[in-house]
Amino acid sequence: MTYVITQGCCNDGSCITVCPVQCIRPRPGDPDFTSTEQLYIDPETCIDCGACLDECPVDAVHSDWDLPEQYSDYLAINADYFVTNPLVGVGPPTFTRRTLPENRSTLSVAVVGTGPAACYAAGALSEIKGVSVTMLERLPTPYGLVRAGVAPDHANTKKITDRFATVLGRANVSCYFNVEVGRDVSLSELLDYHHAVLWAGGARDDRRLGIEGEEKDGVHGARSFVAWYNGHPDHTAEEFDLSGERVVVIGNGNVALDVARTLLRPTEVLERTEMAEHAVAALRASNVREVVIAARRGPEHAAFSLGEIMALDQLDGITVSAVDDELTGRDGDRRHDVLVRAASRTSGGDTKSIRFRFGLEPVAVEGDGAAEAVVFRRPDGGTERVETSLVLRAIGYRGTPVDGLPFDEVTATLPHDAGRVVDPQTDESVPGVYCSGWIKRGPRGIIGSNKSDAEETVDSILQDLVADRLSDPAYPSADLEKLLSGRVDDLLDKAAWGRIDLEEKRLGRESSRPRLKLVTVEELLAASRAQG
Repeated sequence: MTYVITQGCCNDGSCITVCPVQCIRPRPGDPDFTSTEQLYIDPETCIDCGACLDECPVDAVHSDWDLPEQYSDYLAINADYFVTNPLVGVGPPTFTRRTLPENRSTLSVAVVGTGPAACYAAGALSEIKGVSVTMLERLPTPYGLVRAGVAPDHANTKKITDRFATVLGRANVSCYFNVEVGRDVSLSELLDYHHAVLWAGGARDDRRLGIEGEEKDGVHGARSFVAWYNGHPDHTAEEFDLSGERVVVIGNGNVALDVARTLLRPTEVLERTEMAEHAVAALRASNVREVVIAARRGPEHAAFSLGEIMALDQLDGITVSAVDDELTGRDGDRRHDVLVRAASRTSGGDTKSIRFRFGLEPVAVEGDGAAEAVVFRRPDGGTERVETSLVLRAIGYRGTPVDGLPFDEVTATLPHDAGRVVDPQTDESVPGVYCSGWIKRGPRGIIGSNKSDAEETVDSILQDLVADRLSDPAYPSADLEKLLSGRVDDLLDKAAWGRIDLEEKRLGRESSRPRLKLVTVEELLAASRAQG
């Protein structure tokens, strides 16, 4: 018997650290670790111990004898990986326990953000004896894109917050919510209270198409749409025109597939998830019957993962289709095979449909004030007009500048050397300032990709501590709360977030849902003040 890693793998490597025979690949340091869609278990080496199943934070591991039918292909997918990547040097894992140097018995680090990159960094730091961590979040709630970016019907993926909650709950981790660094407290002030500041603020903008008509009503970033249906307070009041029968999504990564699936899934499915109630109501009244997912390049360059396209192809009531003449790729490539199978289908009856289009370059959005159609250029030089009243661009998130720090406008990241923020004009590190996550490497990878990224930055902090490149803080980090309390009227701590969490879960139980999200800052603050 063997264990199998299936759809939803978060790729944070928790399973690798507990595997006694190291049959899970790729591992941190392997050439394809940062680009892999998921991790894989070698069925020939697995000893059936089940350690990976117990450790997986998102329930993506199954035994082969208990493999759900919808995941049956993953047995071959796992085995096939090792045909081209045979195990070499199988043996016990070698992991080094981090410690502070003998002459520096304490270290205090402020972490800006509470998303995956921030939580992984805080987790690695807080495991070290003598380290204290202060986490600052501008919203009243933690977890970043796990709360506001993961599709509501991916409930297992959201379970990673259970792992992050243990980090936030540690005695040497302090949390301050509803605090915006740059507005309520400056980076330089944080350095007055800490040896180092680690910026893990993510990517808060999205890339633009740069075409005529992009600013018309009805054209939105998929990032905003995802945040809207996930109940992000910054996007609760946004409106999306769901009156038409067709939506055009430009881009074909996993976010594009999430958006398409969400637009077409039955509301009785969505209302059992954590989706914000205003979004459930809007989708219940939606007239959308078709989503066109358009990409400039061919399917061999598709950005969606194998797991996501396979799951999409298995949904009841939704037909996935493609244009046969637009399909190129290699026979035997599983993503290509799914699309070829889809190309042979036609939508039937009342079935809603997702239609993949390839080789279409958007050149303009037409309409009198509001979007009425997207004009695409075909590979043959001709054009094609696709009518729609809602266009969602899903071509990538984008980082935003941080006050007081250098910023690379081309990559939309903080210039860095292994996580040390670097001033490109002097090629020198900004003293005491570090970065991790999408603001460090760009918006790529999945949740677990942030773990090795964060650990690289943590190692740089420790190296600089050993080399005496970190100045001692002027004030104890514990005194920061007094400063913040004098500036932030509604400063929230871990206990306040706990009250919000309990209230959302209570409301969820009343409607048979995991939780019912509070979606405005006012609602969240009111819940934070509730008495038990």
